Amino acid sequence: MSALQHAIDEWLAYLSHERRLSPHSLAAYSRDIAAIAALPVSSVADITNSSLRQSLATLHKQGAHPRSLQRTLSAWRNFFNWWCSADDQRLNPCLGLKAPKGSRPLPHSLSVDQAQQLLDHQPASSLATQSAESRRDQAIFELFYSSGLRLAELVSLDLRYTELGNYRSQSWLQLADAEAFILGKGQKRRQVPIGSKALHALEQWIKVRPQLLTNTASPSDQAALFLGVRGKRIHPRVVQQRLQQRAVEAGLAQGVSPHALRHSVASHMLQSTQDLRAVQELLGHTNISTTQIYTRLDFQHLAQVYDQAHPRAKRKDD
Repeated sequence: MSALQHAIDEWLAYLSHERRLSPHSLAAYSRDIAAIAALPVSSVADITNSSLRQSLATLHKQGAHPRSLQRTLSAWRNFFNWWCSADDQRLNPCLGLKAPKGSRPLPHSLSVDQAQQLLDHQPASSLATQSAESRRDQAIFELFYSSGLRLAELVSLDLRYTELGNYRSQSWLQLADAEAFILGKGQKRRQVPIGSKALHALEQWIKVRPQLLTNTASPSDQAALFLGVRGKRIHPRVVQQRLQQRAVEAGLAQGVSPHALRHSVASHMLQSTQDLRAVQELLGHTNISTTQIYTRLDFQHLAQVYDQAHPRAKRKDD
């Protein structure tokens, strides 16, 4: 193994054990650092600004999207910053490198009416005779829209704080205070409120939750707020499929994902409150520039209303 590959492996181990990044994030970093691992050098010290610039240009020529290149360059900077932190004499070869800028697309978001249509849709049977799965699904959808959670954050939620054997809750509900404690992206903690509709749906689900819990469940599964039909913590893919199914049943033509509900919460809050900092705190964004993209959604909505309602928004034909 070359000294370069050894350094890369140490950095990935650092991200896993000290930064405690998710497997998904680690896999992304591994892909992004692959171009550096492929450089014809034996150690990190042999890498130059010129060689990195050439690698970036090669990726661009191969059709990499500007946003992918920006993410890749961010991973490179992260790696070299880590490498330089061990020795003040080391120079970061990423200095001055810039990825090509690409347009930042607006996140997909439901209108307020579409969100209500999705959440208000119920199976033909009354709530009293609905299956445990139906009540679970309603609680999941209401909680998404109430608290702006990421999919990974929702499936990691526990019913309450639990210490069982070696298991310790990372995220959990505190229903008495109508809030949830979330361990989010980058291992950042935050508290999020839970609205009355979501609270009611959660209470209805918790009543029937024991129907899906098995006697052989692991500590993690015993603690999990949302369970699958086999009594294990619900899988993210199941949540995505059930939400898509609900959207079709509710008559929504466009696809609906958990992230679309998160975007919808943000844009709807901004439309009503204009409080960017509050939305940033709810969503757990480290940088407010990430939250600011929702102001574009808000302006887009304003522009549409203006075009439809303002008497002089469009020139009338003579």
